[in-house]
Amino acid sequence: MSSLAVRKTERAAGATPGAAQGPPLRRRISLVPTVTLLIGALYTLLPVAWVVIASTKSGTELFSTFTFLPGSGFLDNIKDLSAYRDGVYWEWMANSAFYAVLGALLSTVVSAFSGYALATYRFRGRETMFNVLLAGVLMPPIILAVPQYLLMAQADLTDSYLSVLLPQVLSPYGVYLARIYAAAAVPADVVEAGRMDGASEWRIFTRVALPMMVPGMVTVFLFQFVAIWNNFLLPYIMLSDDEKFPITLGLYTLLEQGANTPALYTLVITGAFLAIIPLVALFLVIQRFWSLDLLSGAVKS
Repeated sequence: MSSLAVRKTERAAGATPGAAQGPPLRRRISLVPTVTLLIGALYTLLPVAWVVIASTKSGTELFSTFTFLPGSGFLDNIKDLSAYRDGVYWEWMANSAFYAVLGALLSTVVSAFSGYALATYRFRGRETMFNVLLAGVLMPPIILAVPQYLLMAQADLTDSYLSVLLPQVLSPYGVYLARIYAAAAVPADVVEAGRMDGASEWRIFTRVALPMMVPGMVTVFLFQFVAIWNNFLLPYIMLSDDEKFPITLGLYTLLEQGANTPALYTLVITGAFLAIIPLVALFLVIQRFWSLDLLSGAVKS
């Protein structure tokens, strides 16, 4: 009786030799994605943390203290940055805001029109047109920058705000996202119901389809805003007047001058930290739109 009780106890405890250890193994496997994400987050956020901490250091602290030890010169760095060339840094920030906000808005509008049309209407050459636009996603920016410069030179628009703004209006990736989202979020039954009620195509788009596409269009706007804000190559080719520079090109000129004037390194780092803040603020403001479910209840199956 005692040996039988011992064997039952061992089986109940899961200690029988050869038995599958399911739950512990599954828990170990489930930790792999979590650990991978943590490593990716650390890899991504470590440079940001360095910029944040380095921006608090004075010129002497930057090269003499431990890398991740905060300094005491943050406010002085901001004052020096604001005083540099009568506040040209804030002109660069304003230029970046102008390029990014207006460019992202125009690009979102164009993407919404194009994506909705490609998803809703049937016409000859639709797939060919979409494939050509999709090929633009695979094009490296360096390949398009020189032809764009030549086109702007022909139109006498180089070294102007439009030379940076206009090439950003059409985003192949934005059109692709808009089409995919419109096809998923705007049911054909809803569009047909609007037509049967006598609504015009424009009214159907603005009053029916566009509200359903808002979360997707917010995503397109965010992607375009970040892409334009971080864009360096196009302004570098198009612009020669530093008063029209965006923040990326302005900081690059400061960094070049820092090779001869090391004191400018603290201004570059502080400027880079301040340039991150609008992107973080924008993400925090508009992320709530991704949780919307405007399509809920539109179609009952």
